[in-house]
Amino acid sequence: MFIQIKNLTKIYKKYLAVNNINFKIEKNKTIGLLGPNGCGKTTSIGMMLGLISPTNGEILIDNKDIKNFKRDEILSRLNFASPYVELPKKLTVKQNLEVYGRLYGIENLNKRIEDISNDLDIKNFFNTKTGELSSGQKNRVSLAKSLINNPEILFLDEPTASLDPDIGDFVRSYIQEYKSKNKVTIILASHNMSEVERLCDSVIMMRKGKIIDEGTCKSLIQKHGRNNLEDTFLKLARSKNEF
Repeated sequence: MFIQIKNLTKIYKKYLAVNNINFKIEKNKTIGLLGPNGCGKTTSIGMMLGLISPTNGEILIDNKDIKNFKRDEILSRLNFASPYVELPKKLTVKQNLEVYGRLYGIENLNKRIEDISNDLDIKNFFNTKTGELSSGQKNRVSLAKSLINNPEILFLDEPTASLDPDIGDFVRSYIQEYKSKNKVTIILASHNMSEVERLCDSVIMMRKGKIIDEGTCKSLIQKHGRNNLEDTFLKLARSKNEF
């Protein structure tokens, strides 16, 4: 076992955002965290990243609660990418990667930036201010930032949003190759069900702060009698029953 979530709960005043969820993620696996807007997945990811304090419950990495890690110790093991969290707009792409590389204490930083920029094909706008990039370019830069420290655990929130089909396919292939090569554990939040089927070993379906079902994409499709994951997702998201 690598990551274990035990009885995780978050209450904002009287609003129950995450309701006593439990799951495990093995090392070098990709798990999809799915659900409609407001289901609690973003709050769950925030708690797993250590950005939001749980009301109750535990988040264990290698059987150690993240509350007991030193900041630099946990920082070196995690990273995340999201199109909804913007990098400093007035810094160039290169400057942003340099800043985050120093934050994570990366050795041989120039080489690391060079390698990851070549991998993700972002060097042609290396000296452009981040605020002047297209949405798709920002997504690739955000992904580069998330990999700067070679994290053991990578959180990806809509990693191919705003990308054209060709670049989206390139990024998905890169994520698959990177995971295989670096033995990284990935938590993916996405509304692109074909992307989830391609990248994830298993998925967790959430609604109203609770886990309503989980399993492999194939097993969930078969269980709910649907033809694909998108139809399965819609059935679960709209149903009043729990499974």
